[in-house]
Amino acid sequence: MKKRKKYRTPKRFLYTITFISTFGGLLFGYDTGVINGALPYMSRADQLDLTPLTEGLVTSSLLLGAALGALLCGRLSDHYGRRKTILNLALLFFITTLGCTFAPNVVTMVTSRFLLGLAVGGASVTVPAYLSEISPMESRGRLVTQNELMIVTGQLLAFIINAILGNAAGDHEYVWRFMLVVATIPAIVLFIGMLMMPESPRWLISKRKVKDGLTVLRKVREKNRARAELNDIKKMVHTESQIKKVSYKDLNVPWIRRIVLLGIGIGIVQQITGVNTIMYYGTEILRTSGFSTGAALIGNIANGVISVSITFVAIWLLGRVGRRPMLLTGLMGTTTSLLLIGIFSIILHGSPALRFVVLTLTVTFLAFQQGAVSPVTWLMLSEIFPLRLRGFGMGVSVFCSWTTNFSVGLTFPLLVSFLGLSTTFFIFVVFGIGAITFVKKFLPETKDCSLEELEQRFRTDGTHAQHKIGTGIGK
Repeated sequence: MKKRKKYRTPKRFLYTITFISTFGGLLFGYDTGVINGALPYMSRADQLDLTPLTEGLVTSSLLLGAALGALLCGRLSDHYGRRKTILNLALLFFITTLGCTFAPNVVTMVTSRFLLGLAVGGASVTVPAYLSEISPMESRGRLVTQNELMIVTGQLLAFIINAILGNAAGDHEYVWRFMLVVATIPAIVLFIGMLMMPESPRWLISKRKVKDGLTVLRKVREKNRARAELNDIKKMVHTESQIKKVSYKDLNVPWIRRIVLLGIGIGIVQQITGVNTIMYYGTEILRTSGFSTGAALIGNIANGVISVSITFVAIWLLGRVGRRPMLLTGLMGTTTSLLLIGIFSIILHGSPALRFVVLTLTVTFLAFQQGAVSPVTWLMLSEIFPLRLRGFGMGVSVFCSWTTNFSVGLTFPLLVSFLGLSTTFFIFVVFGIGAITFVKKFLPETKDCSLEELEQRFRTDGTHAQHKIGTGIGK
C-alpha cells in the first residue's frame, strides 16, 4: 500500500506522463532517421529500384506530410483534446509504418511515407503542447525539452538499429523492411501508455470541464497548489477568450507582418543549413566519401551520439548565453563545416583519408547544429510572438520550416547526381552565409525580454527602432 502511494505522488506521476507522451517524439526521430540506413538497400534493382528523383520523393514525402500534419493537428487537438489526438496519432504511426514496411512499389511507399508524415507533424506540435499544459511552471522548460531529447534519441536508435541489421543481415533482400517495422513497437507503447494518461487540465478547463480539470491537477500537483492553479488557468482562459486573434488579413499591419516574416525566416534558417542532408542521407554521404555500406552505417552512429550528447550542452547554454550570439556561432560553425567538406572532397578525392575527414566534419557540423541552431530556433519561435499572434505565427512559421525541409530532402539526391557532393555542399555554404546575414541584420535578442516589451518594439516605426530590435539595444 505504501509503495502504491509513493508511486502515485504528483512528481512521479508527472515523470510517467512525460516519459509516455514523449514516445511521440521518439517516433518522430526514428521515422526521420531510419530512412538514412534503409535507402541503400531499398534502392537495389531487385527491391524498389530507386532513381535520384524517386529517392528524393521517398525521403521528402514524409516531410510534406509533416508540414500538413503540423498545420492541421493544432486545431484538431484544440477541438478533440491533446490526449485523444496523441492516441489517434499513435494509431496512425502504427498503420502507416506497416504500410511502409510492406510497400511493394514506389507509389505505395511514397503514399505511406506521406501519411506517416502527418503523424510526425502532428506529434511535433501536439506532444509539446500537452507537456507544457500539464507541467508546473518551474519545470515546464525542462519537461518540454525532454521531447526534443527523445527526438534525437529516436534518430540515434534508428542509426544503431540500421547498423546492426545492415551488418548482420545486409545480404537479406528485405533487410530495409526490418529496419522500418521496428517503429511499430514505440507506437504500441505510446497508444497503450496514453490510454492510462490524463487529459491536459488546461484543455479541460477551456472546455468548461472545470471539475475534471481540477481532478487532473490534484494528480499532478501538490494538494495545496491544485486549487490555486485552477484559478490561474480560469483567469488565463478568460483573458485569451477576450483577445482578438490575428488572421491573414492582419498582415497589412506593418508590425504584424514584420514579426510573422521574422518567424518564417527563423524557421527557414534552421533548414537551409543543410542539417537534414546529413540526417537523411548521412549513410549515402559516407559511402560517397569511401566507406562501405556496413562501415557507413556504423560511422553514422557517431552523428546520432553527438546529436544526443550535445543537446544536454544546449540546454545548459540556453540559460546563460544570448540567443543571437548562440545562433550566429552555430551558423558559422555549420557553414564552415560544409565548406571544409566541399574543399576536402576535391583535394582528397580518391584518398583513403577522405572518409575519415568527412565523418569528422559531419560530426562537427551536427555539434554546432544541435548544440546551437536547432534549440535556439524553437525557443525563439516560442518567444517572439505576442499572445494573440502566437497560434497564427507559430503555425505559419513551422509550416514554412517543414516545407523548406521537404525541398531540401527532395532536391539533395538530384543535386548530388548532377553536380557532385562538393558543389552541392558549396550551394549550402551560400545558403549558410545568407542565414548568417539574416540573423545579424534582423533577429532580435529575446533573452530576458518580456513578450510585451518585444511587441512594443515591433510596433515602433522607423529605422532606429528596427536597429534597436536587430541589435537588442534598449532593453
